[in-house]
Amino acid sequence: MGEPAVVDVVVLGLGVGGEEVAGRLAGAGLSVVGVESRLVGGECPYWGCVPSKMMIRAANALAEARRVDDLAGRATVTPDWAPVARRIREDATDHWNDAAAADRLTGKGVRLVRGRGTLTGPGQVTVGDDVFRATRGIVIATGTAASVPPIEGLRDTPYWTNREAIEVERLPGSLIVLGGGAIGLELAQVFARFGVRVTVVEANPRLLAMEEPESSELLADALRRDGVEIRTGVRVERVGHGADGFTVHLAGAEPVTGERLLVATGRQARLGELGLPAVGLDPDARFLTVDDRMRAGEGIWAVGDVAGHGAFTHMAMYEAGIAIRDILGQDGPPADYRALPRVTFTDPEVGAVGLTEAQARERGIDVRVGFNPLSNSTRGWINRSDGFVKLVADAQRGVLVGGTSAGPSGGEVLSGLLVAVHGEVPVERLRSMIYTYPTFHRAIEGALPDLGR
Repeated sequence: MGEPAVVDVVVLGLGVGGEEVAGRLAGAGLSVVGVESRLVGGECPYWGCVPSKMMIRAANALAEARRVDDLAGRATVTPDWAPVARRIREDATDHWNDAAAADRLTGKGVRLVRGRGTLTGPGQVTVGDDVFRATRGIVIATGTAASVPPIEGLRDTPYWTNREAIEVERLPGSLIVLGGGAIGLELAQVFARFGVRVTVVEANPRLLAMEEPESSELLADALRRDGVEIRTGVRVERVGHGADGFTVHLAGAEPVTGERLLVATGRQARLGELGLPAVGLDPDARFLTVDDRMRAGEGIWAVGDVAGHGAFTHMAMYEAGIAIRDILGQDGPPADYRALPRVTFTDPEVGAVGLTEAQARERGIDVRVGFNPLSNSTRGWINRSDGFVKLVADAQRGVLVGGTSAGPSGGEVLSGLLVAVHGEVPVERLRSMIYTYPTFHRAIEGALPDLGR
């Protein structure tokens, strides 16, 4: 190794957050090195948000066509996975080639270094035989990987994670999904709508356990109508694999069998690979601890999944903006997670922001809850749509601290609730708004009376 190359900033990991930091800092005139061992752009454009929504769009089209018989005549639907797989390969991922993304990044002035970067001292990063010294700082944006639980027999099997599920070209006849969170449920519904026999196995007593129980019940009913078998509150003892596929053995229950097994039990940061002790940080931590300017240590910032505030693309972009301003010495608001939005892109969609009712009560908030089934709204009745709006208010302050909009456009209706929670709009002001008729968002107005005055 020669003398370290001196640059302003080194960015470790070029997923959506790291790519944003590197590109904008280079655009501001700094010398920036971006280090990536896989694909520029990270999980979202290649194995996450973008291709999965293509799958969901296709599956929803099948479901909508099947509703013709109830609304407008008769329709015959023949599922075909080939155009979906082709669109993912050719349009979304360019056959998992990041040349366009890499060119876009280097075109902004970033030096792209392929390989795994390791912190080897304060302000110093080593990538293979190259050493870089960052005079302004290092940004860690290495994301997360699928978390695989230590279940007996699992590691030695050809199980899927979200990556294999996204890349599949031929659908299996049957699929077991371990995990009833957003990723597992989205993919379970997609495959079921294309004719795959799907079983979801979840250790928690309900699906989507981090969201409102009403959301869990709504999705359980919707998935069952799509033919998905649901096993909740069960513990997996061991996994077997043979010529006939997978067998998942459950404690106190009948085993589940399937041709393929998808592990969707969460994601984890792999901090042990970064050389954190060289800069005084804990390699055994679950996530990097950051302040409200995304600082993880002296001259070190962390953004996105590794910061532990949620594995969402919009979170990585939000935190990237905060870190960029701090590195450039610009003023701007600190990180504020009170109005964290998230959407589970099932059908119905479940959009949520801020605190759930249970979380608000755990914090000692004087909670008032408003609830309105979507069928009570004219649009919900016309469309025969399942869903609801749930509002969680702080009675003492008279503002919303959380909300859920579940329905055909749950993620879009969420925008109004997001503004209300983030802006701390008084509930009385929400009562005085004009809500467009007939829309799904008008169901918000119907939930307000439950909050009292």
